[in-house]
Amino acid sequence: MTATPRPVGHHHGDLRNALEEAALELVAERGANGFSLSEASRRAGVTKAAPYRHYADREDLLASLVLRCYRMQEQRFGAAMESASDPADALAAFARAYVQFAADESALFQLTFGGSIRKHDHPDVQEAGDRLLRTLTERPRALGLEAERSLDLVRNVAASSHGFAVFHLEGVIPDLSSALDAAEVAARHLASDVS
Repeated sequence: MTATPRPVGHHHGDLRNALEEAALELVAERGANGFSLSEASRRAGVTKAAPYRHYADREDLLASLVLRCYRMQEQRFGAAMESASDPADALAAFARAYVQFAADESALFQLTFGGSIRKHDHPDVQEAGDRLLRTLTERPRALGLEAERSLDLVRNVAASSHGFAVFHLEGVIPDLSSALDAAEVAARHLASDVS
């Protein structure tokens, strides 16, 4: 009698996406540092060796998720700002989009801003972050703001919005609409002397 080989895992049509989704589930449950590659593999239904087909290590998987976050933010924040007719409206739209993103994508948000990876060790992540910042400063510049003023405003609005996003996620401002409104009001206040 011939023994049937034991399966060591199963073929997965989209291993990279399955591992990233499993990692995000674990981040949502346990925080930005609350998972291992082996646990992500188990959740994705693959062997412990499978992640190494796509990622050098745990940090490489995290970097891929941070890259995803920056790309999503560039699209969402850019679209929000593009709909505005003046710098104050553009910055207010960005502020709302920032808090909404944190609410919609809380695991990605926590992972990206939780200090889980050394971003400077991942040039593609660094470039995506730089591109996001350029996207955010382009709209106010196109509407007549000088480069330095546009950059200062975007940073200030992002810092303020980040605070409201964290307050919402931590339950300090449990109502999302209140957090969105507060971020918008703060952005308009910061931009009040440019419109």
